Amino acid sequence: MPIEDHRLRSLFDPYLLALVAAVVLASFAPVRGDAAVLAGVATNVGIALLFFLYGARLPREAIIAGLVHWRLHLTVLTCTFVLFPLLGFVVLPMARPWLTDELAFGVLFLCALPSTVQSSIAFTAIARGNVAAAVCSASLSNLLGVFLTPLLVSLMVATHGDTTSPLDAVGKIALLLLAPFVCGHALRPLLAGFVERRRHLLAISDRATVLLVVYVAFSASVAEGLWQRVSPMALVVVGIVALVLLALVLFATQAAGRLLGFARGDTIALVFCGSKKSLASGVPIAKVLFAGDPMIGVILLPIMLFHQLQLIACAMLAQHWSRQAADRG
Repeated sequence: MPIEDHRLRSLFDPYLLALVAAVVLASFAPVRGDAAVLAGVATNVGIALLFFLYGARLPREAIIAGLVHWRLHLTVLTCTFVLFPLLGFVVLPMARPWLTDELAFGVLFLCALPSTVQSSIAFTAIARGNVAAAVCSASLSNLLGVFLTPLLVSLMVATHGDTTSPLDAVGKIALLLLAPFVCGHALRPLLAGFVERRRHLLAISDRATVLLVVYVAFSASVAEGLWQRVSPMALVVVGIVALVLLALVLFATQAAGRLLGFARGDTIALVFCGSKKSLASGVPIAKVLFAGDPMIGVILLPIMLFHQLQLIACAMLAQHWSRQAADRG
């Protein structure tokens, strides 16, 4: 895909429009009663299938090749699970007067999430960075996020509604996300050809699963008065907070790459893996962590806004670094 096309698609991401459509649909036609119960079961099945297929898609060779870059992976994990939460605690108090409790908690939840996988790898490839290391770093972040995100959430916020205990949440998330991933990766020798030939269709199914979870989550929140509790000003402030967090981490990851003496390709992988937060993992994790919380839709708003901002910023960075590489020959 040409770089300009990728940038244009990031600026006008059809997935963002679909997410907005899911929220609008939930606002005017929320799922209720028995239909909501069935939709909840369908989302669990879809999430398990999503991570099963992701396990089947992940090449073992890329993992082995990337493992040698342990300093890079450790730096990515530090940015994802240490730097982000610390920045959240620094930035959030400035915006707190304009935010509801749920939106403030959503910002902290955003900071505790693992990195993305597909877009981190894609942008690293476009910028001509270390793709093998990006595959390993992003995948490791997601796997560890199954355990670290619930623990971080419990540390960052002592109590919030009916949030389950960290150990209970870890067990449920591992059952829903990690177990299917391990099964899929174990079956990769049998499924590799199938998933590679149908990569486009599988990407559509991944996004459809997330859209279904978002629709069900926002349906529950709408029934509890979502739009009476969240003002337009609060959404603007959340967007500003997300933008500030992204800018700080993009600067920090580039500075860390220079300070640690990483090669250009490794620094690119660090920036794209260390600055992102995963909507695809965040939505299923939220579904487990905040099961029964009618305001889960509000909690998800910060990661939905951050998702689009990171796509725009990283598309521009990838284009810039690709041109630099081309100029160097």
